[in-house]
Amino acid sequence: MSEQAELTFVKSFANNLSSHPVTYADDFQQPPDKSLKKIPVLPVDVPPPPERKPQDPVPAGSINVTFKSVKPAQSYTLSVQPTDTISAIKAQLALLPGAPFADAQRLLLKGKALADGKLLQEYSVKEGDTINLMVKPGFDWDPAKTTPAIAEPTLQKPAGGGQITLLPEPTQSRTRSGHSRIPSVVLSPSPSLSPSPGEKIVDIPLVLDTSSIPAAPAAGVPQTSYHATLANPAFWEQLYTFLTSQFSNYGDAAQAWEDFFCASKGALSVSEIAKIRDHVGVIGMAGT
Repeated sequence: MSEQAELTFVKSFANNLSSHPVTYADDFQQPPDKSLKKIPVLPVDVPPPPERKPQDPVPAGSINVTFKSVKPAQSYTLSVQPTDTISAIKAQLALLPGAPFADAQRLLLKGKALADGKLLQEYSVKEGDTINLMVKPGFDWDPAKTTPAIAEPTLQKPAGGGQITLLPEPTQSRTRSGHSRIPSVVLSPSPSLSPSPGEKIVDIPLVLDTSSIPAAPAAGVPQTSYHATLANPAFWEQLYTFLTSQFSNYGDAAQAWEDFFCASKGALSVSEIAKIRDHVGVIGMAGT
């Protein structure tokens, strides 16, 4: 019985001893025979970091560049900045008399086409260099008939591939107050569109007549009693008070006042419209 009791005590003591955490002293060191062996590191020569190349200085000042066309034989000289984009240079070139429009231009340097989004200095163009000028296929360029691009601006092309141009405004269409008719719009067919045999492609003029729109009186013109009453902010304030008494909903009253005011804006100037809105406190879309 004594041996069995002693064995039971030893097992219980060993279990209690194993449950206690192991603590080490602050100056404890692992024995060398139980330490992990270090992996040998081979000496490898690391190359030095690459040297930073000095950036080329940006050329300052404008340079003169010649744009030469072989067919037809034309030559233009422009003073441009090296930091100008190719698209900006095409726009400057289109302003010269007889030059093709910017959309029709194709610039080449040593047989390589210049991209519109790149800068001139990216092609190492220097003072006095010559750039070849050509027109894209489908464009007919006649220097004798071509006018500067400012007289015939080109808008965004429609889905069909044609172009929209604005015709110059006739002088007689201007009214006394300075308002004028909206310019006519001409839809030109696409240059790549080939007509059928016997078919003729013509331009389609679209004219919007705005002569029926009432115009505000010009500066220096005597005002009538109607305009004096209409331009008085107190008149619109009284109208707004009347409408709020007739409509139970505030939004409906404001909408009714806005309808009356928009119908009369053609006879008011910009400053008069702003004064009325500031006085009444009703602001339209985008503050107009």
